[in-house]
Amino acid sequence: MSAVPPPALPVVELGQVPAGLLTELTDAGLDVEALWRHLTLALLEDVPPGTEDTTSAATITDDARAAGAFVARESGVVSGLGVAALVFHAVMGDTVDVTDRLPDGSRVSAGDVVMRVSGPARGLLTAERTALNFASHLSGVSTATARWVEALEGTGAKVLDTRKTLPGWRDLQKYAVRTGGGVNHRFGLHDMAMVKDNHVVAAGGVVPALEAVRRAYPGLPVEVEVQDLDELRQVLEAGAERILLDNMSTADMAEAVRVTDGRAVLEASGGLTIDRAREVGETGVDFLSVGALTHSVTVFDLGLDLDEE
Repeated sequence: MSAVPPPALPVVELGQVPAGLLTELTDAGLDVEALWRHLTLALLEDVPPGTEDTTSAATITDDARAAGAFVARESGVVSGLGVAALVFHAVMGDTVDVTDRLPDGSRVSAGDVVMRVSGPARGLLTAERTALNFASHLSGVSTATARWVEALEGTGAKVLDTRKTLPGWRDLQKYAVRTGGGVNHRFGLHDMAMVKDNHVVAAGGVVPALEAVRRAYPGLPVEVEVQDLDELRQVLEAGAERILLDNMSTADMAEAVRVTDGRAVLEASGGLTIDRAREVGETGVDFLSVGALTHSVTVFDLGLDLDEE
């Protein structure tokens, strides 16, 4: 253990992070103050106040410096590399250099270097896992999204995310969906109303539920979930502008497109798999909403390889 008490993490204030990185993250649609709180909590899981990275403190001198590369172990689409860079600056301030960082959304192959870092050796190893956790998870989301985008190519349909996100990760996961080429659905319960089956039961019918939302929140976008073609016709007659086709067969979705005839945006949801994606897209629906993009994604395999010298 070092004789000097270890510095608390993060070692800098948010305003001391390179302005260009903060601007980049803000322009990408991320709330940098919320992100800073998020990564601070993540770092504190590894190094609570008054403690330090014991293995690195015992094996590495405090003046040692090192350099290394973030390397993709598989093919896919990377995301969260700017977030990973922010983690390194949180741990080492301006003593770390982050270079050769690929733009989020870049397609990579196994063996590709996606980012390089150099700085105090202890700091690099302290920040390593937290940085990798962010970048690997978000790259997994963007890679999964890109597969759906590719499966739907040429159909006119687009893949949507849902609110089935990890608590506290929604902003980041939806960002990763965008970098993978997907489209964000509503961010919360406030920015779009969605009339679902339980609301229909409570309101006494799908049309009464739709009308109740319109009265309470005029001007707010409203989407209505329908279970069958009869409900579809009812909400079309009531002037619904966005309709979710819940767990319908491919044939029923194709008929829904024919019946709607462009009067409303149609979203397919429920029971969707990537093997079925093109079949559903070719029915003519506008969107496919896929909770698996965020709620059960496989992390992307990234690693930090320090130079041996």
